[in-house]
Amino acid sequence: MADRMTSFADFWPYYLREHSKPETRALHYVGTSLAVAFLVTALVLGRWWMLLLFPVAGYLFAWIGHFGIEKNRPATFTYPGWSLAADFKMWWLWLTGRLGPELRRAGVEPQ
Repeated sequence: MADRMTSFADFWPYYLREHSKPETRALHYVGTSLAVAFLVTALVLGRWWMLLLFPVAGYLFAWIGHFGIEKNRPATFTYPGWSLAADFKMWWLWLTGRLGPELRRAGVEPQ
């Protein structure tokens, strides 16, 4: 990644390639699911302290996947906004069973 990406459309395939291993993606799904659960719980029950857990849950699991499994540097360090958006996009496509074609287009075998 020598040149800085200037569009989310260019970033998205790169993001998927940085999540090539299913174990990394699984950790992202766990972290994102927990983050959403903490956010919803905080909003519904008024437990505002749970908002502190929102980023911790998301990033902890993701970074374990990147540093421990994928052996790469998280994209969030260079592209924080796009990385967050791509994480939720990947999570939603996974939840709805539509991630496989996106992975293949990016050159990643879904497994």
